[in-house]
Amino acid sequence: LIMVKFVSYGPLAAALLAAPSVHAFFTPPSSTVVVKNQPKQQYSPLSSSSSHKKHDLAFNNNIPTTTSSLRSSSSSDINPYTSPQLDTDALLKYATSAITELTLFAATFQLLDLTFTQLLDLDSIPIPFAFLVFYGCSLKSRVFNPLNNQRPDRSKAVDGEGSSGFRDRVMPSWTPPGVTFPIMWVLIIGPIRAYSASLIVSTTGTFLSLPIMAFILHLTIGDIWNTINNTEKRYGAAVIGVLCVVLSAANASYQYYGVDPFAGKLLGGTLIWLCTAAALITDTWRLNPSSGEEGGLVPLYPVVGEAETSFMWFGNGESDDGEQ
Repeated sequence: LIMVKFVSYGPLAAALLAAPSVHAFFTPPSSTVVVKNQPKQQYSPLSSSSSHKKHDLAFNNNIPTTTSSLRSSSSSDINPYTSPQLDTDALLKYATSAITELTLFAATFQLLDLTFTQLLDLDSIPIPFAFLVFYGCSLKSRVFNPLNNQRPDRSKAVDGEGSSGFRDRVMPSWTPPGVTFPIMWVLIIGPIRAYSASLIVSTTGTFLSLPIMAFILHLTIGDIWNTINNTEKRYGAAVIGVLCVVLSAANASYQYYGVDPFAGKLLGGTLIWLCTAAALITDTWRLNPSSGEEGGLVPLYPVVGEAETSFMWFGNGESDDGEQ
């Protein structure tokens, strides 16, 4: 009887087990592994060698894999780099913020000149006072800029943690330690800028002058670059922006040299650090291609949809306590 039933139902059971749906039903759940949306590390085809890629990946092993989400629009899932369009609205806001910052600095310097020449009736402006004024300008020039010019958080950078503009993206393996940046900006670049500017003020006898405004233009471009690189994370536009920072520093040094050669050489020394920063930003752009299957390099201009440029003064931006 058993043999008869086996012969009768055997072929039917074999056919059912052979069916894919039934086979999946009888398969234990533990043996089924489904991988969905697994992020994949992408590198530009311009990378020099596989060993270089491995070093960059090892350096950035604590970078969140959601970094690529920053490449897409906040309002949709459409890749803005599929058909990139120039973000003219962002360019207009950059220009507006630059004019605003330059105007406010010029008005402030004019007020200081009137205070020393007419109210205090002094023949010259004390160098220590001028040094303090320009040291404050070097560290907090963004106070006069309506954009969100946040810097990487200094305490996080010292601890090697990620913050806006530092280790929140794939960075080159030769990136200096986080503690290097506050030392350079606060203890070296800041005092050099302040002392060289105070020498110009001491020579001209006024805060408001062409060489000083050339220096303020350099700070203004640096503030806008911080918005592009740190807040908006426009990796391509940041490359052009940092080159403008370098060129504006060279122009300010040239203007200084015409008044006081030593002050010009002193400010020109900061170009060593700025050129290093420009190389770092360029290499970071190379290591952070756009999202998608092709993963090409991000365009070297602001693209519509990759970020939203807003004025922090009107409540649309987010403040940050970090330093440059």
